[in-house]
Amino acid sequence: MNLNKVFILGRLTQDPRARSLPSGQLVANFGVATNRIFYDQEKQKREQAEFHNVVAFNKAAEIAQQYLRQGSMVLVEGRLQTRSWENKDGIKRYRTEIIVERLQLGPKSQSPSLKEDKEKGKPKEVAKEEIPTIEENKEEIDVKDLPL
Repeated sequence: MNLNKVFILGRLTQDPRARSLPSGQLVANFGVATNRIFYDQEKQKREQAEFHNVVAFNKAAEIAQQYLRQGSMVLVEGRLQTRSWENKDGIKRYRTEIIVERLQLGPKSQSPSLKEDKEKGKPKEVAKEEIPTIEENKEEIDVKDLPL
């Protein structure tokens, strides 16, 4: 039995870059940073960032392009895929990416559930926004269709 499943919860390192493949499929690329907090041998608290390359197709790409911005929190569920190519100098290059299967947007930082009513100086209830979950269909993507 084999399993290739990834879950990451982090923040976008840059705005998604979306484009269409020759097949007409929409693809969006973006980076997500995750942090790990640990204590070293001297009992000092340390933080280490890990950076992930993420690729979304079709509806997930559309949602990413429309709603995600640098600094946005996102939960990505997907699978790891490594592709290779030769650059213009003939050197073989590799890139490991997370291919999105499900995407869940994090809360908007500008819209907390309670805002202060400026006229009366007291908290005012604000309707909570529904956070959509996007599940990508299971069709396979040919690696040859990915732009370099």
